[in-house]
Amino acid sequence: MITAEEKLSILADAAKYDVSCSSSGGKRKNEGGIGDSSRSGICHTYTEDGRCVSLLKILLTNYCIYDCAFCVSRRSNDIQRAAFSVNEVVQLTMNFYRRNYIEGLFLSSGIFKSADFTMERLMRIVKKLRTEERFFGYIHLKTIPGASEELIKEAGLYVDRMSVNLEIPTEEGLKQLAPEKDHDSVRKPLQFVDQQKIMLSEEKKLMKHVPTFVPAGQSTQMVVGATSETDYDIMKISSEFYKTYHLKRVYYSGYIPINNEHSMLPQVGTAPPLIRENRLYQTDWLLRFYNFKLDEILNPEHQDLDLDIDPKLSWALRNPQYFPIDVNTADYAAILRIPGVGRGSALKIIQARKFGKLYEHHLKKIGIAFNRAKYFMRYADSVRNWGDLQMHAIKTSILSSGTSKYLPKAASNQLSLFA
Repeated sequence: MITAEEKLSILADAAKYDVSCSSSGGKRKNEGGIGDSSRSGICHTYTEDGRCVSLLKILLTNYCIYDCAFCVSRRSNDIQRAAFSVNEVVQLTMNFYRRNYIEGLFLSSGIFKSADFTMERLMRIVKKLRTEERFFGYIHLKTIPGASEELIKEAGLYVDRMSVNLEIPTEEGLKQLAPEKDHDSVRKPLQFVDQQKIMLSEEKKLMKHVPTFVPAGQSTQMVVGATSETDYDIMKISSEFYKTYHLKRVYYSGYIPINNEHSMLPQVGTAPPLIRENRLYQTDWLLRFYNFKLDEILNPEHQDLDLDIDPKLSWALRNPQYFPIDVNTADYAAILRIPGVGRGSALKIIQARKFGKLYEHHLKKIGIAFNRAKYFMRYADSVRNWGDLQMHAIKTSILSSGTSKYLPKAASNQLSLFA
């Protein structure tokens, strides 16, 4: 008989392919129990202020009725199978928390027997943690596509974040690798949770006591590189999901080759597309926090991101008419478009110039990536003649100086990908 320790090893290893647990924003208050997600700001690796925190990240089971070619837990894969009971997950979470190993739980599952059968067990786990164990730490729960709205609604009362994975960005690609699935089964739970949050938000305006429901919002994940979608295809669907379902995050997971049997998939031994994955995260950041529009970065004429430079720099090199930007007179939105200048640095520039003109030494002290930004801005002691320097020469110079931010040290630290 398989031991609990062996189950943990199997099901924690199977869960590593889901990257969508880099979460923050929990606001659940400690009401006399154990743990406090609002105080910790828990995420998978680092909070926004740099604190490292940890979640217990496991599957309830790696048994699955589906045979998705890109998934290690697919029905046809010859791997060791395991399943936790409801009580085993509850006790494991509490024991790990009491030993200070974790500050929260990320719980997903393969689908065994049926969507409702699996979702009902996931719901019971989070309900027992909250109501019986009085655990108020962070909980991220994966929604099972096809599960009943009643189960999803009840589970949402006990968790901080819910997510359901889109998997392959386009319906066509999904049908090629997972013909038993469709995008509609993902859209429905996302829409239901979003509608519930909106409804409860409206009720809160009229009623004093309204149940807490998925306070940290929803997220989804797409596998990148398993099928032939362009970066434009990926970011179009991502933008749509942000707008339609008000998602907190979309995660992009570079496909790790795990299947030599399917002719359409990159074969085992092929390196996962980590650089492309990182460029997609950077693009996501530009769209959400830098006021870029998708067609500025990707469009039918430019469907894939440059791998050797970040998308903000790529946009700047393709649009020389916007530069140079004078940091002593330009508004915040314009300064934010300078490669090498982040949101915090742009605010510092706006504040600093109230006390006088900004010179090169001021900008370096502010902390911008000056060796990159200098090609695109004008300041008090500028000496550059922009008309004499072509954009291809700027790219060559930036790449040769090693300031293109080619690839971060770890893809998991996605809160500060680039300035």
